[in-house]
Amino acid sequence: MILEELKQLNPKALDKLAERIRKFLIRSISDTGGHLASNLGVVELTLALHAVLNSPEDKIVWDVGHQSYVHKILTDRKDRFHELRKLDGLSGFPKPHESEHDAFGTGHSSTAISAALGLATARDLRGENHKVVAVVGDGSMTGGLAYEGLNNAGRAGTDILVILNDNEMSISQNVGAISRHLNEIRTASSYLGAKNSVRNALSNLPVVGGTLSKGIESVKDFVRYAVLPSVLFEELGFKYFGLIDGHDIASLISTLKKIKKIKGPVLLHVHTTKGKGYIQAEHSPSSFHGVGKFNVETGKPTTSIKLPSYTDIFSRAICQKATADKSIVAITAAMADGTGLEHFKHLFPDRFFDVGIAESHAVTFAAGLAMGGMRPVVAIYSSFMQRAYDQVVHDVAIQKLPIVFMLDRAGAVPEDGETHQGLYDFAYFSHIPGIMILAPSSATELEAMFTFALQQNSPVVIRYPKDTAPDIPLLTPIVLGKSETVVKGENIAIVFVGAMRGISLEIVEKLRGKGYNPSLYNARFVKPISPDLSTQLTKYKYVFTIEDATKIGGYGSMLKAINSNVYTLGFPDSFIEAGTRAELFNRHGLDSTSLAEKIEQIYKESLTHD
Repeated sequence: MILEELKQLNPKALDKLAERIRKFLIRSISDTGGHLASNLGVVELTLALHAVLNSPEDKIVWDVGHQSYVHKILTDRKDRFHELRKLDGLSGFPKPHESEHDAFGTGHSSTAISAALGLATARDLRGENHKVVAVVGDGSMTGGLAYEGLNNAGRAGTDILVILNDNEMSISQNVGAISRHLNEIRTASSYLGAKNSVRNALSNLPVVGGTLSKGIESVKDFVRYAVLPSVLFEELGFKYFGLIDGHDIASLISTLKKIKKIKGPVLLHVHTTKGKGYIQAEHSPSSFHGVGKFNVETGKPTTSIKLPSYTDIFSRAICQKATADKSIVAITAAMADGTGLEHFKHLFPDRFFDVGIAESHAVTFAAGLAMGGMRPVVAIYSSFMQRAYDQVVHDVAIQKLPIVFMLDRAGAVPEDGETHQGLYDFAYFSHIPGIMILAPSSATELEAMFTFALQQNSPVVIRYPKDTAPDIPLLTPIVLGKSETVVKGENIAIVFVGAMRGISLEIVEKLRGKGYNPSLYNARFVKPISPDLSTQLTKYKYVFTIEDATKIGGYGSMLKAINSNVYTLGFPDSFIEAGTRAELFNRHGLDSTSLAEKIEQIYKESLTHD
């Protein structure tokens, strides 16, 4: 739909359009997978925004971005939804290179207010006059960066509109004081009336002398804090409007038209229902936050049952260990289900801590728990762990605290694209002194590595992909700094890291079929590098490392510093797009056929140079 046509529709016609969009989203995402519940919740809000604003002149910044599907539909991308989150397809997040209507690229939480303030400040410096809006979910308000942005915007006094989309959810149920504060606003249905009544009463009092005047101001402050939960935002320098029904298009449009004329920072608080219009998503919004293909009638996944995932194996392992060891505590950042901690949460509620979308706080909180005698296990996605780098260095590693970091979604991450790839953890952890890094290649290896990590008196990182975990017997135990010899050969050595085991075995078979006899080693430890392995590798003229990570800063680059005859085979120095793991491996030459050919090519070229 052309946006100018949208502006001509009356509220009744917009309601009908909202219904059509919901049906399209449900049908389309059931075929492709994607973020469903969050987008169903913002249909009316998105329609109202585009009915009032003039995109792309006016800028809309979508926090996280997984609620931007309706925005994409309205900005001429509806016909591309069959390729949503596919290789070279439509991104699941806002991408400025994809459309001029995407004002800022987002994928991680709590960034929109800071980005919008930057856009608004640039507008003012350039003498322009368009509107800048940040749409922020209440889940994102559990992240500290959101408050840094609010504080700066309120102090600067810049014209900016923040829309707080309050659906009482992030990915998991919201937690913490901010969630309680927003709940007070939702439930205080009479607070606006109380505010006006108090204001009228105070204004009618006779003011005699400075003492009474000061007393009235104290009374006003008391009443504000007693009956106005919105005071948090007002004290930060924002004019607060709300709470309004985020599914009432007429009210949304009327309110937006009025407040867009107001100067300075404004916050509009709307209440929406995550999963609105699809009963299964309304009843289980967490399950329908990010979904694979599903049956529309039942809401059940249509994909076949696979082997347990690495996440499933970790979930089982931590519950078993915590049953015997009451010092084990689990911490996550708004992803209890995604990291496999949901079962732990139910079994050990007093030892489970969901800190909200606050990865930095999660790490330092864990450091305090460790200093207090507990054994913290921090489960966070690899790409989100990037947000807590300083805390790992300053609060954990320097103090040599025994914290186990379980990095889910490491390596190539399917469908979500550049902002969610877990390819950089080797690079940002490996140079931190005193940290061990392990990568399991099977279910049994993950369990054994987790047991090993809990026995250490220093920080340990275990990273694993969003993938099934092969059921392979553990032939040798996990010993500090020891690798595993998988296949013994000569002249050529291949060292794989973690989940690259299956591909590496295929490479060995392909090379054997061409007359080569390569050895194959399982690194197990990315750091420290096995001294025995390093010694063994000096006997080979050609050593190839294969890893589900970036070549720069990866395991191969560390091994090459010790053994100069190492060739690193991993992901290139570029941001990796959306696609299945198999598609991404194929595109970047990390499938078994391409790797076998690359190894043979290097081998032959070296012979000609000798």
